[in-house]
Amino acid sequence: MTTSAGMRSLAITFPGGLKTNDYWRRHYPQMLGGPMEKRNVWAAPEEPREAPDAFDAEMEKYLDDPFRGAAERRVLLPHENAMTIETRAATMALEAAKIPRAEVDLVIACSLFHDRMGIGHATFLAGELGLTSAAWNLETACSGAFAVFETACALVRAGQYRNVLGVVSCTYSRSVEEHDTMSWFSGDGAGAFVVSEVPAGEGLVASAMLHSAETCKAFLLDVVDDPKRDKQVVRLRSDRSASKVLRQVSEPYLRKTADMALQKAGLRMSDIDWLVVNTPTAWYASFCARVLDFDRARTIDTFPRYANCGPALMPVNLYTAAVELPIRRGDLVLLHTVGSASSSGSAIVRWGDVALGPSPGLPLEVL
Repeated sequence: MTTSAGMRSLAITFPGGLKTNDYWRRHYPQMLGGPMEKRNVWAAPEEPREAPDAFDAEMEKYLDDPFRGAAERRVLLPHENAMTIETRAATMALEAAKIPRAEVDLVIACSLFHDRMGIGHATFLAGELGLTSAAWNLETACSGAFAVFETACALVRAGQYRNVLGVVSCTYSRSVEEHDTMSWFSGDGAGAFVVSEVPAGEGLVASAMLHSAETCKAFLLDVVDDPKRDKQVVRLRSDRSASKVLRQVSEPYLRKTADMALQKAGLRMSDIDWLVVNTPTAWYASFCARVLDFDRARTIDTFPRYANCGPALMPVNLYTAAVELPIRRGDLVLLHTVGSASSSGSAIVRWGDVALGPSPGLPLEVL
């Protein structure tokens, strides 16, 4: 009999800084309106269509707002870094799972971006947490959490490992310049989960991933000197083609991967109870529900609270859905993530007895 694998626990956390839209109104008023608006990564289509597709139709609702539906972003304070929030999320996930640390067999980490250039955090996390397990790094940008989860489930099913700790984080605030409109849509956050054997039929039922090569030129990375910190840092910026490319590929990626996962599971969309997707924009959840002809009330959208926090979005939205919708044991959940220059994936999960970490609420310093 094939072993079933899924989440045993799930936890999320955020750094201590909070930026609202007023931050840019106070510090960068020149960014609002005029030429800067045309450089917005989510600028209006240059050639509006008579019958806009699902993505443009949902995006159109936000074009009068320069912040495109973003309201708040959690950001790192000077004393914080990716390891700070990753360690906190991992600790909460382990405590919720109630397993001794000696029983963790593997750590898989995905950080966007690393605190140390070129070196992932998995081994550093294992040491910080007092683990004696193997430790790997896995990277596929904003689909990182999905890939970590899928990999962990496969390894547990194969009997290679019993308990796998997955840890993901996003620290856009350290990699996007404040005077770039991309900063309006970017936040920081972290999530962690323990994957173990679960009762038959629960956990990961089926999944499908495809590469997103069409998006490889949408966002670019530069290595620049940072005189404030006396070192080189990575800077993320968007290409002029980014908005057009992402509008064109989002629907095909969603349809293809969702259809593949449903077919593998022997299910139809009407069998799904909840839809939980990455929300890199304020309209992405509505867009996905529209494409899949799914009840919008049975989705979750954390974008107004946290903006786009990259690979942390999957655990953040799944945790929030479990608390607020709420997802119950036995419910079928369709997960979907998409990442530029990485992968797009969909998975069917039958929710089990997933222990949730404490509420991520922390005292915040409004910047």
